[in-house]
Parts: sequence; structure tokens; C-alpha cells
Amino acid sequence: MRPEVNAARRRPLGLIALLAVLLALLAVPAGPLTGAHAAACGTANAAQGRTATASSTENGSFSAANAVDGNTGTRWSSAFSDPQWIQVDLGSSQSVCEVVLGWEAAYAKAYQIQLSANGSDWTTVASTTTGAGGTETRAVSGTGRYLRVYGTTRATAYGYSLWELAVHTTDGGTGPVIPGGGDLGPNVLVFDPSTPGIQARLDQVFQQQESAQFGTGRYALLFKPGTYNNINANIGFYTSIAGLGLSPDDTTFNGDVTVDAGWFNGNATQNFWRSAENLALNPVNGTDRWAVAQAAPFRRMHVKGGLNLAPNGYGWASGGYIADSKIDGTVGPYSQQQWYTRDSSVGGWTNGVWNMVFSGVQGAPAQSFPNPPYTTLDTTPVSREKPFLYLDGNDYKVFVPAKRTNARGTSWGNGAPQGSSIPLNQFYVVKPGATAATINAALAQGLNLLFTPGIYHIDQTINVNRANTVVLGLGLATIIPDNGVTAMKVADVDGVKLAGFLIDAGAVNSQVLLQVGPQGSAADHAANPTTVQDVFIRIGGAGPGRATTSMEVNSDDTVIDHTWIWRADHGAGVGWDTNPADYGLRVNGDDVLATGLFVEHFKKYDVQWSGERGRTIFFQNEIAYDAPDQAAIQNGATKGWAAYKVDDSVNTHEAWGLGSYCNFTTDPTIRMDHGFEVPVKSGIKMHDVLVVSLGGMGQYDHVINGTGAATSGSSTTPSTVVSFP
Repeated sequence: MRPEVNAARRRPLGLIALLAVLLALLAVPAGPLTGAHAAACGTANAAQGRTATASSTENGSFSAANAVDGNTGTRWSSAFSDPQWIQVDLGSSQSVCEVVLGWEAAYAKAYQIQLSANGSDWTTVASTTTGAGGTETRAVSGTGRYLRVYGTTRATAYGYSLWELAVHTTDGGTGPVIPGGGDLGPNVLVFDPSTPGIQARLDQVFQQQESAQFGTGRYALLFKPGTYNNINANIGFYTSIAGLGLSPDDTTFNGDVTVDAGWFNGNATQNFWRSAENLALNPVNGTDRWAVAQAAPFRRMHVKGGLNLAPNGYGWASGGYIADSKIDGTVGPYSQQQWYTRDSSVGGWTNGVWNMVFSGVQGAPAQSFPNPPYTTLDTTPVSREKPFLYLDGNDYKVFVPAKRTNARGTSWGNGAPQGSSIPLNQFYVVKPGATAATINAALAQGLNLLFTPGIYHIDQTINVNRANTVVLGLGLATIIPDNGVTAMKVADVDGVKLAGFLIDAGAVNSQVLLQVGPQGSAADHAANPTTVQDVFIRIGGAGPGRATTSMEVNSDDTVIDHTWIWRADHGAGVGWDTNPADYGLRVNGDDVLATGLFVEHFKKYDVQWSGERGRTIFFQNEIAYDAPDQAAIQNGATKGWAAYKVDDSVNTHEAWGLGSYCNFTTDPTIRMDHGFEVPVKSGIKMHDVLVVSLGGMGQYDHVINGTGAATSGSSTTPSTVVSFP
């Protein structure tokens, strides 16, 4: 880290150098930056409040957004190397006539000012090799949506550092037609420690949502930083609870955040679609209860005690997912069939049923699959935590955590978290009733999306075309394509973040529900991958739904971090021909990583992987229950479609901790040749794999290809393979 100049913590400077630094600091204007001929050029700053990105940052305190926030007391600062750049998305094509650069003491001696229509192809409109620092005003002439300052030679040993970047245009830099920011709508309930009747309001929401598995209610319960006493927040369907601090420890409950299964007679296998994030808990009896199934993430939580993942009475349970959390005491899964924990810290772990997987978890049990069934990786290869809403003073912002490689332990707890903040005015706050046309117009203007709790019917694809766009949902916001369109498409660009929403298939078949990158995508995104986090897809259950493929990933380096892709086996609109869906996840991109992959009940491959160098850490699957007979699932000469298929053309693939279960309720005589099908090559490595027949309702003949013992009888005992080949 490079200390602040005005805190006098750098290496000692000579008198001349010190005077230069002071003069540079004094040159920074106290108010908004304006150029010498701004009146003729247009007085508005078209860059202020817009989305800014950079080649690097010195650390999380010096993000690119600081250079366009209108505050000359905050700055962007780069790494200490050449070249470096900062760019701003002006929201629409603009005729730029002037750029004003307010340099900190670390300035550029040589740089170029460039414009682009698409953020990829750049035209230089001004350049210098004799930059003087301080406030520099450059007259330019050109048109583009994106403006970049591209530094090639630093004036100091430090990086490039801008207090503010102002862009003036011939039309005055008119703002967007669709404004950013605004209120969060009626179903976002915000509390502070002085709010009266908190417990009564929480109980009211829970009473409505406790058993509303396919209901229309959606809620986000948000708590401002502070301490809350005597709270027991029971969390029902489509309800998210979260703290609004930058750290979990900013918002403390002397109480509990609870999920139990009283509504379902002590059976927790249907406790779906809810979440807890960014809170610290002091449980009343020393242990918090979080008895959930799929699509119920426990993220960025600090439990100052133990965590019980089973329902009261230790009934059936089938979960689940923990990430970026610290549990001071012991985690007790008890009846949980499977669980995945990533980049966290636990005080202990009591047991395992079929499949307990850990990556980057301090305190995790040692590798021992299949007895006990622990799969333990010391680190997670690539991770970037989910973006989250927080309060900076009285202002809402979204924090976007930085990418980590070979991560272990939480991303918080050791000083300021690494990442960048985006003010709410750079988001279109989407509320029920918004049309797809308005959403796409907001995206085209350069806004990010914040979906408030609700259900959104769309008649055209939501197109996310700009690099680094954030699409964040609150309260399990739900997107339904009404006319067979793809619900959302992401261009083959860097760093898009999709998080926290549900896509529900419509009654008209969609060929694809979520597409990350168009087919044929080939750009390298290793430095800044797209992430898909807590994005859930459902076909049927809430009503008739149809889709050929649920999620298609074509962009290289994409990270899929916790998804549940589900062809419904219960609810409304359910049947072999009523909610048809062939494929759950199809991966065509190279170097794609899945951490926490839950995919169930598709008519053909639940997962089909065609890209090279793919990796999966934890996979949970159930084969479609409702196949009418053996012929219905015949795949050529093979009995059944594998749950997880790696194409024969693939040369390199690796996966850890995978399980597939069968429960053929319509015809229990159905047999599967295997749960997993992969090419036999030296670059294909499968670790800790199991198949299970649930009560003898159908059987597997093998685990992987022709390897692994058959399941048999009704004992629900896994058949395992520790390593393949």
C-alpha cells in the first residue's frame, strides 16, 4: 500500500520534491473541476457518477469510482507499474470537447486520452509526453461512449493517481433519460436499532412466507449497522435478511436468524429460496439453527457460537451452502445429506451423511472420503464474493469484492475488505411493473441493475452488454419470460456480476433461460471473470414452465458460484410432458469453474460440459423422478442420461465431491448405466464421487462409466469411487 502524501508517511523527500508535492496538492480545486473554455464546451461533467473501471487499483480504498464521484477528497490510484488506465462509460455516445484531470502528486508524465464506441476499439484524441501534474485541461475533439486516460510513463515511483476526471461535451453532457438511484420499494424493510416493533414485523413477514413455497410474496429485511437485542428472525420462502454494514460485525444480533421445518412436519428438504448475509449473531442458546435445502445461501455471516443445520427433531434435510462466513463454534450438519462450505472458518464439524465438501475452509475436517464422507481442498482456485448492498453514512452503495485466487478463510476480518464500491445512483432500481424495454434502456445508458423484491414478467431478452455490469437481486427477485424469449443474455465481456435472483420459466418454451456469452465466445477473461452467484433457475412448480436448456455458459473463465437449477418435481404444472426441460447446465466455455453446483431432474443431461479445463467443486443431483419407463430415458445404447457428462472431445477436466441420486417414483424398475460419464484420458480426473438409490426406487449399475459397484436393494447406501480413472 502507498500511504497518503498528506499524512506524511512516505519516504522522506528532498526540499525541492516536497515543494513540488505541496504545489501539486494545492493545485487540486476545492469544487467541481472545470476547464478554461468549459463555458463554450458545455459546463456539465458528463463523467460524474458514471461507471468507471481501471486496469488496477493500489488497494480497495482507491477505486476507479473515486475519480468520477464529484469529490476531490477521494481518488483513484493504480498499481506501481506502466502502463495503466482508467476509463469511464458516459452512458451514451457523446461529442467530447474537453477533459480535465485533477492529478494527485503521483501523476502521468506521458498519457493518451482515447475514445471508443464499444469499450474495446480506441481512438486517441489527445496525448502528451510532458505532463506536469496538478490540474491539466485538455481540449479534445471526438465522439464516443467510453473515454479512457491511458498512462504510459509515470512521473514518480508510485502509480497513477487522479482526484477527479471531468469530461465536458458539446451538448453539456445531458444526463440519462432513465435516472439511477431512488427508493428501494415497499418490500425492502429497513430497520435500525431504534425502530419500534421489529420482532412483530419480522413475525408478520414470516407468518406470510413460512409455507408460501410457490407464493408471490418477496421480501428483503435489511438492518442498519448497530446492535439489536432479543431478536429471533425466522426466515421463510423468498425472504432475504442482511446487514447493511461493510463488515458482518457492523450489524450484531443478540439473538438468532432461524430456519426450521415446523411447516412441513419437521422435514427440511423443501426449505428453498431464502438467504442470510452480512450479520453477526450471538445465538440465545449458543447455537443458531439454519435447516435449509437448496437455494438458501448463508453468506458473509459471523456466528459467535455454533451452527445447527438440521431441523428440530433431526428430520430429513438436503442442503446446502455456506461461503465467506466465520462460525466460532461447531457446525453440526446431523441429518443433512450433503453440504458445501467455501472460503470460511469453522470451530469444528461434527459429522457427515453422504457428501460434505470444503474448499478454503479454516478448521475443516481432513480429507477422508468416503468414511467419513469429507472432501477437503485447502484453497479455492478462484473466487469473488457476491456483491452486496450497504450503507456508507446515509448513502446506499453496492460493494463489489475483489477476485481472489487460491483463497482460504473469509474475505473480511483483516482490515478493509478488498474491492470497489458503486453508488446507488449508478443503478437502475428495478421495481415491479418495469418493462424489459426500460430495463434494457437503462443498461444501454450504462446503469447497473438492482432488482427489488418482486416478480418481473418480460417480453424481450434482458441484454447485459457492458463489461463490469452488476445485476443484483434483493429478496429472490424473480424474472419470468412470457413469450419464449431467453430471460437474460450476457455479452462476451469482462467482469459481469449476476447475483441474487431467480429465473422462472414461462409457459412458452424458451430455448435458453440464461446465456452467459454468445455461442462461439473466445475472449480471455482470466483476469476479470464473469460471476454467476445465487442465481437460481426453475422450470415448473409455480405453474407450467418449459425450457430446452436452463443455463448455457459460453464465455471463458466464468465462475458459477452456487446455483440451483431445478426442473420441478412437485408443485403446480409438473409432469413428464407438462414442464419439459432437456438440459440443466451446458458449459461450452473454457476454464469455467463451478463451486457449489446443484442441478436436478432434467430429461437428458443435467450437466453437459464441452469446454476445456473445466472444474467443479461440489455437485448435487437428483435424476428426474417422473420418467414413465425405461424407454423414456434411453440414450442410444446407454440406459439413462448421465447426471454429469463430460464430452468425449474434452481433454482436461477435474471435479471433486459429486453425488447423484435416483428416485424413480413412477417406475422403480428403471436402471441407470451410471451417474457420471467422462472420457478416459490422463487429463480427466474425478475425485470422491457417489451414487445413491433412494429407498430402492430405481438403481445405478455403476458410478462412473463402467466403474464402481452397483447400488442395490432399498438400503439407501451410496456406491462410491474415490478416484477416476
